[in-house]
Amino acid sequence: MLNADEVQAVIYEGLPAASEEGLRIEEVGARRARVRSPFRPSTLRPGGSISGPTMMGLADAAMYAAILGELGRVEMAVTQNLNINFLSRPAPADLIAEAVILRLGRRAAVLEVQLFSEGSDEMVAHVTGTYALPR
Repeated sequence: MLNADEVQAVIYEGLPAASEEGLRIEEVGARRARVRSPFRPSTLRPGGSISGPTMMGLADAAMYAAILGELGRVEMAVTQNLNINFLSRPAPADLIAEAVILRLGRRAAVLEVQLFSEGSDEMVAHVTGTYALPR
């Protein structure tokens, strides 16, 4: 298992854009991860809402963080499927993702992510996904 700082280092090594965006792994452990995407005005779409691709990227990063926290350095774990339901308009604030591993098999992991705007307990998006695990 890796701690939050170790997971963040692995992600930054493999995907330098995560560092440039300021993605922060706040917690990992117990088959869970909490990841923060700091607010950047460049992520706003017309109408002032945070873009869907920004939310999807954060959810994907949170799933990867949960897997790394549970299994260690499995850099070749990859997204196999991601489904997202946008529930409400996110505030122009940091986005927080709470990921949990629902099932961890030998070849795949099934996860769920809830996305929130900082300071609100109203979910802005609900995500499910599957990660293919390396042999």
